[in-house]
Amino acid sequence: MLLHGVITDLGIKDANNMGAAMAPAALSTLCTHFEDTGRTPDYYDAIVTGDLGYIGKDILIDLARDKGYDISNNYNDCGVLMFDKENQDTHSGGSGCACIATVFSGYWYKLMKEKQIRKLLLIGTGALMNATSSQQSESIPGIAHAISIEM
Repeated sequence: MLLHGVITDLGIKDANNMGAAMAPAALSTLCTHFEDTGRTPDYYDAIVTGDLGYIGKDILIDLARDKGYDISNNYNDCGVLMFDKENQDTHSGGSGCACIATVFSGYWYKLMKEKQIRKLLLIGTGALMNATSSQQSESIPGIAHAISIEM
């Protein structure tokens, strides 16, 4: 099942805080998915976002809790999983579209093939901006798409 997200803009203007800009879009897609399917977070072995990093991950957990969904037990972020924050000095974790592709194909898919997990909700996150928009103090809209993968 593939779910297309909607553009979400909460007025974040700091290009160094992409997790905060994209987390609301991830929340919108997540809530829409649960409402459309009647599923809850515990339906999935893992719920994974693309590249929110540590800050965005914490924001999404808090926002989801405010909407009545506790994702803290089975949620993680590919940007967090990709790097070791302490030893690699990455601060908030990884960013960019490569995080979700790399971590899914190299880690999550392997776990699914080995039947360690059977149900995965993969949420790709993105920011709709360019180099000029930040310089012009424009807000950074976010978008997220989800795919439910079951084996």
